[in-house]
Amino acid sequence: MQSSNNGYSETSKRGWFTRFLDMVEWLGNLLPHPITLFAIFCLLVIVASGIAAYFGVSAIDPRDGETVIQAVSLLNAEGIQKIVTNLVTNFTGFTPLGTVLVALLGVGVAERSGLISAAMRGLVMKAPPKLITVTVVFAGVISNTASELGYVVLVPLAAMIFYGLGRHPLAGLAAAFAGVSAGYSANLLIGTVDPLLSGITQEAAKIVDENYTVGAEANWYFMMISTFLIAILGAVITGKIVEPKLGKYNKDEASIDLSDQSSMEPLSVLEKRGLKLAGLSVLVLSGLLALTVVPEWGILRHPETGLVKGSPFLKGVVVYIFFFFAIPGFVYGRVVNTMKNDRDVIDAMSHSMGTMGMYIVLVFFAAQFVNFFKWTNFGTIFAINGAEFLTNIGMTGPLIFVFFIMVCGFVNLMLGSASAQWAITAPIFVPMLMLIGYSPEVIQAAYRIGDSVTNVITPMMSYFGLILAVAARYKKDLGIGTLVAMMLPYSMIFFVGWTILFFIWVFGFGLPVGPAAPTYYG
Repeated sequence: MQSSNNGYSETSKRGWFTRFLDMVEWLGNLLPHPITLFAIFCLLVIVASGIAAYFGVSAIDPRDGETVIQAVSLLNAEGIQKIVTNLVTNFTGFTPLGTVLVALLGVGVAERSGLISAAMRGLVMKAPPKLITVTVVFAGVISNTASELGYVVLVPLAAMIFYGLGRHPLAGLAAAFAGVSAGYSANLLIGTVDPLLSGITQEAAKIVDENYTVGAEANWYFMMISTFLIAILGAVITGKIVEPKLGKYNKDEASIDLSDQSSMEPLSVLEKRGLKLAGLSVLVLSGLLALTVVPEWGILRHPETGLVKGSPFLKGVVVYIFFFFAIPGFVYGRVVNTMKNDRDVIDAMSHSMGTMGMYIVLVFFAAQFVNFFKWTNFGTIFAINGAEFLTNIGMTGPLIFVFFIMVCGFVNLMLGSASAQWAITAPIFVPMLMLIGYSPEVIQAAYRIGDSVTNVITPMMSYFGLILAVAARYKKDLGIGTLVAMMLPYSMIFFVGWTILFFIWVFGFGLPVGPAAPTYYG
């Protein structure tokens, strides 16, 4: 009788949770494509600017306490003229566009040559069985350097490895998915997401300070230490929560023939040699780069102060990403015969650019929205009034970041693109939090936590369908609710653990989130 009641209760809870997930999915599906969303936002900003200007919406500039900042209408002859004459330059001058494309030129060479895939396979498949879980999560975190490679290569590979070890394959999938997606912003290296987000942050910061710059390395220190936190938490959650809940795997649940799951062979002798020589090229590049900044006469130090702070070295991070992927990628390709000459390198770069079509279209509309929003003075007015409200209710301390991270995580449930979400929210939150004393670098670091931790539980994430398809190979009746329920512990514990690390790092120890990155503004 007791067993029956427990079964009924469990079924009821599962039914309620599945209905809730179905509701979330339905609401999310009501949202248009992010590109369409930006186009709609552009039109709404234009119309709203006309209404706000008509009613005299304004704010007092806190810097002098006298200047009145008025809402500017774009819904008149002058506004339309400004839109028409600046449409192209809005796009070409949008900071994240060039930085991301340049970085991906180098990453494309390393990816196309097979270097990144081989390094990932070598890392995971050579790990001792006791360390396989933490290695899988760790590999997932660092795989975001190469964009979608973690989703496409590591997640299926981890499921295969766990199955081969006699463990539940969905536990391996969950561990890899948690590292790749819930730990998306963490990394030991500066990846393509860093210049993308820093460019948007810089544009938003200029609403308050026209001369403020945010480099791609702005969150490097914090994201490096976050990599180890996510790897450890992910391994603990997998071993203590997810795997025990999944239980012993029955291969009859699979929708495919699992007899060929051992086909993923270890690295060949040629691949190992390629990795060694690629690693040697990285050391040579590192030595050459060190010569430009370590000695006092280093040519990449600040030309006036001689310091590293504000130097060309820090401003050229995107260039380093390009060379540190392109050259080792070509070296590896030459050894394993995936690249033979300059034409192969060019083809790899062209292929990389070919995958960026959607991003370029997105940037066009995002750039218009960001600039329209800035021209109307909405960002400044919202920031001043919002900062004043927070000051009046006494919420200006570090605790504000808990609510900020929660808001970012909630928005991410409905708008899965990191760049799209930040392009919409940064013009509001960055100036607002700057005006109550926090630097754009710290604000961006907090945003990255919220943006990452809910990736694994939202069907709006672009690779969620792919993960669902891979999971269905091992459990034929698996649905969205099952996958989200499996990933929910990662999302919740990552949120708590990562937020605590943020507070300890930034406000407890007073450490910078990146090179020359201040904690407070002004």
